[in-house]
Amino acid sequence: MDVYIGFDSAWADNPKAPGAICAIAFNDGTPVRFHAPQLVSFDQAVAFIRKARFEGGNTLIALDQPTVVPNLTSMRPVERAAASLVSWLGGGVQPANRGRLGMFCDASPIWRFLDMIGAIQDPEESRTASTGLYLIEVFPALALASLGDCFFGRKGGPRYNPARKKTFRLIDWVRVAEIAAQEASAFGCNSLAAWCRDAGRIADPRKADQDMMDSVLCALIAMHWRLRPREASLLLGDLTTGYMVLPASPKVREYLIEPARMCSVKVDGAIPHVSTT
Repeated sequence: MDVYIGFDSAWADNPKAPGAICAIAFNDGTPVRFHAPQLVSFDQAVAFIRKARFEGGNTLIALDQPTVVPNLTSMRPVERAAASLVSWLGGGVQPANRGRLGMFCDASPIWRFLDMIGAIQDPEESRTASTGLYLIEVFPALALASLGDCFFGRKGGPRYNPARKKTFRLIDWVRVAEIAAQEASAFGCNSLAAWCRDAGRIADPRKADQDMMDSVLCALIAMHWRLRPREASLLLGDLTTGYMVLPASPKVREYLIEPARMCSVKVDGAIPHVSTT
């Protein structure tokens, strides 16, 4: 049995603003178990993962938080490359560096979490391994540009964070929920799709609702990575300076090539060359 876990950690361990986690299990390619999104601390996420995983199969955790952060200041090269597209879509990229206390300093909960679960960080191996516990870093907001054509365009990214009252748009919340439901249905995950559609009907979503939705998007990215053809996803960056795994529509892939080249960031294992055509 293979298990896909989506974890939106919220980056810091704040009891007033916990993260969210969910999981979906497959047996012989068929969804058999859905663990609905729930709010969790890092320690609670560890307990959830230990309970949800299946020792005899592959468990893939998709985490919405940087996990390879060697830089002391500024942002990682992978974030610089991603920021070009995210900015064009109308959003922003939070920089990850070891100077951010409580998030990436030596005492931050993310490092203890990674030590406790002991997951392997090898994105390519995680795609094909039949057994093991793996973890990949993902970026749900950027993934939406590939999952929904309506979100690819200048300033076209969804404004679905209820905590940002000045920019939040309920119609975007509904569209994100529907796109997630459609993706879940495409994988045969009817219970997950139903959860997404129910979430889309919330008249006044809270930040916690968005965190749970992002955990769903993380799980869908993990499924996309393993269950769809390799060319349908993109590995941006590397395991030394930082990376992200994301679904990649042809438009998103094409857009990221030039900023990746300018920032010397690998795309699927190699820095893009200047086109001579």
